Amino acid sequence: MLEELDIKNFALIDAAHVEFKKGFTVLSGETGAGKSILIGSLAFLLGGKAGLEQIRTGCHEAQVCGTFLLEEKKGSLESAWDWLDSHGIEAEDGRVILRRVVRDTGKTSAWIGGVPVTKADLADFASFLVDLHGQHEQQSLMKVSEHRRYLDIYADIVPEVQAFTRLYTQLVEKRALLDSLNTNETERANKIDMLSFAISEIEEAKLKIGEDEQLAAEESRLASYEKLYSDVEEITSLLEGEDGSGILAMYKRLRGSASHASSLDSELTELNGRIENSFYEAEDIAREFRRYKNELVFDPERLTEVQDRLELINRLKKKYAGGINSTIEDINEYAEKSRAELERLTGQGNDRSSLEKEIALLEKSVYTDAKAISAKRKDAAQKMSGAVEEILYKLGMKDTRFRVSLVEKEGTLVEQKCGPYGIDNIEFLISANPGSPLLPLARIASGGELSRVMLALKTILSAADTAGTLIFDEIDTGIGGEVAVAVGEHMKKLAQGLQVLCITHLASIAVYADNQIKIKKGVEGNSTATSVFPVENEERVSEIARMLSGDSSSEESLGHARAMLQKFGGM
Repeated sequence: MLEELDIKNFALIDAAHVEFKKGFTVLSGETGAGKSILIGSLAFLLGGKAGLEQIRTGCHEAQVCGTFLLEEKKGSLESAWDWLDSHGIEAEDGRVILRRVVRDTGKTSAWIGGVPVTKADLADFASFLVDLHGQHEQQSLMKVSEHRRYLDIYADIVPEVQAFTRLYTQLVEKRALLDSLNTNETERANKIDMLSFAISEIEEAKLKIGEDEQLAAEESRLASYEKLYSDVEEITSLLEGEDGSGILAMYKRLRGSASHASSLDSELTELNGRIENSFYEAEDIAREFRRYKNELVFDPERLTEVQDRLELINRLKKKYAGGINSTIEDINEYAEKSRAELERLTGQGNDRSSLEKEIALLEKSVYTDAKAISAKRKDAAQKMSGAVEEILYKLGMKDTRFRVSLVEKEGTLVEQKCGPYGIDNIEFLISANPGSPLLPLARIASGGELSRVMLALKTILSAADTAGTLIFDEIDTGIGGEVAVAVGEHMKKLAQGLQVLCITHLASIAVYADNQIKIKKGVEGNSTATSVFPVENEERVSEIARMLSGDSSSEESLGHARAMLQKFGGM
């Protein structure tokens, strides 16, 4: 559960501290007030996109920090504890703090429980805590490829499908290897010659990591010899000078005077010491510049040698690594891949007969596993269809039929077609009106219907989800009236077992919330800022009145708001 969120210099938010409670919490505010900024800051904290535009104007960095309370080491949050244990991170009093910073240099940093982590680790751990649903995810219902993912989560077979994908990938790689062995002999011979030449050319170059950078620096020094020598000579002249005109000579006189003055007044002892130290530092600098000047020589042969070596390295970069901006590591990587491919083509370590047998065994395993997964999907699809319909009925879609369509991929008499996720084509179908046929959801659903279908899916998937906090960003798009009331009632029930946060502009949803937080935009000095604060009692009545009619002061609006809060449990 999310307990606290601290935001500093994020977009329009100067500084905000928000405390969250259990149950159903709504975030409200006028259009453009910054409701999405608050959710954006949370998405950033959870490992989402980081960009310079997130830093408040005039600041050098933006920071978001969140405190999460973990459940006991049981149930849905067991994976969060396991993750912390595997990474050597301890929760304090059952709580863990996440922190993330983006700087104006473009660099980002992240911590979990005070331990620095990568963005990938942050997002991985955060997935156990929060499920954030926004408009972009709602659009995933328009992608048929995503329907398979929702069904697999509901069927609780995600690890099984992932294992199948790995097995299928092995089969594809083995088949590709066999195809390469069966390639036309002339093409195969030409490829072997090309790879052999490339490997030989790279090996003969005897490249060293970082060599190109060192050579570039040396070329610059050798090519600028005259100017460099002139600058160094001027520096040594200014430091050492002649006839007491150099900095060191003046320092010696300064040193003597300072020493004498400090002997007369002990308060000058520290200053005298600083002068002593700076004198020795200047003397050492002069000595080093003198040494550098004496060793500085112009070597045209070395310059030619360096330039020829750089030309060779750049030619290899353009030839094998995509361009001169590539690295020597890229060239070496190309050579390694070429060696591996050459080994395959020459048949070293490969036995065509054993490879064919291995492929046959893999094909059998892939087909067996795909059929087992398909059977589990069929069973789950029927249950999922009924569960979604039941929730949609409560959300004002009483005559709606929802089906998870499962069709086996077309094959031939010789071979069963399969893909990386199995043998099933999966798609959500819907009929929103009596007598209408079931048609693809992605083609016929309106925005309001998509919102409610997504809410239904999130509800039935929450039991299998590890996240203890669900966040909905404007789930009320395209709905109103009685439907909005039904959505609010449903979300309140959903919040009985989970922490639910929801951005909404509808009072008929907000009145069901256990808690309400208002986001307000205003002008401070010469800049615009967004503030975040909870509203309770009469302040909440006023906010609901504003959401109802845009008028938060009239007695009629306030009376209506108060009545709704009392009726639907918001007060």
